[in-house]
Amino acid sequence: MEKIPETRLEQELEELEKTRDEERKELKIQKIEKKTKEKDEQMERLKEEKEKKKIIEDIEEAEMREKVKKEKPRAGFFKKLKEKIVTKRISAEKFEKLFWNLEVVLLENNVAVEVIDKIKEDLKKELVDTPIPRGKVLPKIENSLKNSIESLFDVEKINLLSNIRKKKEKGEPYVICFVGVNGSGKTTTIAKLANLFKKEGLLPVIAAGDTFRAAAIDQLEEHAKKVGVKVIKHDYGADSAAVAFDAIKYAKAKAMDVVLIDTAGRQHSNINLMEELAKVIRVSKPDITIFIGESITGNDCVEQAKEFSKVTNVNGIILSKADVDDKGGAAISISYVTKKPILYLGTGQGYDDLTEFDSRLIVKSLGLEG
Repeated sequence: MEKIPETRLEQELEELEKTRDEERKELKIQKIEKKTKEKDEQMERLKEEKEKKKIIEDIEEAEMREKVKKEKPRAGFFKKLKEKIVTKRISAEKFEKLFWNLEVVLLENNVAVEVIDKIKEDLKKELVDTPIPRGKVLPKIENSLKNSIESLFDVEKINLLSNIRKKKEKGEPYVICFVGVNGSGKTTTIAKLANLFKKEGLLPVIAAGDTFRAAAIDQLEEHAKKVGVKVIKHDYGADSAAVAFDAIKYAKAKAMDVVLIDTAGRQHSNINLMEELAKVIRVSKPDITIFIGESITGNDCVEQAKEFSKVTNVNGIILSKADVDDKGGAAISISYVTKKPILYLGTGQGYDDLTEFDSRLIVKSLGLEG
């Protein structure tokens, strides 16, 4: 028997493998084509069924309209039936189910729990067992939610520029003390406010009261230089209250209009720094103490403001980085929790990126027209 060369055998095996691969591919293509055809036929059937269903619904709706039109003179008899058709009530049980979905969204957006409870009570009063025209349920809920959120900002307003000018008329500088934790954008916000005051024709001076961090004074000076504002400073580790005192003294001597006192960023749990802050406030006797917090930190920002309010009697709030806050929980919650107004929002990195707070814009950003 003739022996087949190994190379020839390998060639035959290779050709056989190729043939099998081609057959497999062909079979696969046929299966795909079959499935595609079946899917197309199924889609066509569903489309036809949908069209038939719509035609039936249109006919039924037309018949119902005609029936209601004919029975209009007998309104008294059909009053209850008509009410069932054209009105809807939200029961307490249904409300709980509806609000659960809203509550999840609010929690995901960093809204404080006590604020959620307040919104829930407001909506319950407005919606539960109240006749609502069919088709108007969603607009009614949205309007009730809008009213509830707007009411969160019902705190005493502060017109900072107006108050500064009133003090200026008396020949005295208006003193502002800024508090907050490290990294909240406090130094940049102070520079933004100084820039705003200058543009309003006022003369500001900044007190470099953060003597706790070595780089803080340099950082503040750099910002102040860019906006063209004088900085009163002492050495690193100096008494912050003494810096504030000297800045106020300088403002009075030079007929300056506003003193902006920076303080060391601190956690409310740091007793030594909180005592130092209390001393700064005792010595400087500020006309207003402003808490600066990062909007994007949500509930943390709200809790910080609440704790600082207990220790330093915060009068107003500025939220930094509001332009990158896609949740808005801090802005919604902070005024209600602290009972203090939001004065400005930081809306960018430039010195002009400071916007006067308007609650209507917050409501609008939530998709609820204010």
